Amino acid sequence: MTYKIIKRVFDILLTLPAILVLLPVFAIIIIMIRLGSKGPAIFKQTRAGKDGKPFVFYKFRTMRIDTDPFGASPKSSVDPRLTKTGVFLREYSLDELPQLFNVLKGDMSLIGPRPLYISQMEEWDDEQKKRLLAKPGLSGLAQINGRGGLTREEKLAFDVEYVRNASILLDIKIIFLTLCQVLVRKSIYEKKYSQTEETRGQNKNGNLL
Repeated sequence: MTYKIIKRVFDILLTLPAILVLLPVFAIIIIMIRLGSKGPAIFKQTRAGKDGKPFVFYKFRTMRIDTDPFGASPKSSVDPRLTKTGVFLREYSLDELPQLFNVLKGDMSLIGPRPLYISQMEEWDDEQKKRLLAKPGLSGLAQINGRGGLTREEKLAFDVEYVRNASILLDIKIIFLTLCQVLVRKSIYEKKYSQTEETRGQNKNGNLL
């Protein structure tokens, strides 16, 4: 219980100043998105939170408005679903910034398993469902250990490992390594969704077939 209280205080103390400082950046990004393509600047979607409880998840929109919101993740920057601004936002992880409001609301934490679709919970075994014991996070153990280069199964294993070993020191370590990952723009795009899936309907250039 003490860890949960400290973690929540930690989230608020870091998130609130970050939002205030980044407000001009938010404004610039919103203008860029609206000028670059039709549609809202903020993408909203229901995701699975702690204990599987649904919550509304925020991101800056990086895809065209006629894109299937539950489609496969882009495998490269030439994916035709991505807008030009969207490519830039994804490569610098700026599309995730609105989730700071999710953290402030308490739906998410700065560090934890990434929030996934509610429908995906049906695919997990009892061990993998342990990831739901923690609030979803902006970044997590899977993101600093391979990110897009990991398969679904590998990400879930890292998520469960995080739940078992969660601590403030581990959270601080993940925050630091996440910032390093953002700077080098490593493993941004998903390479292979699952251990049992090879192409996921894309050609060698990353375009949808």
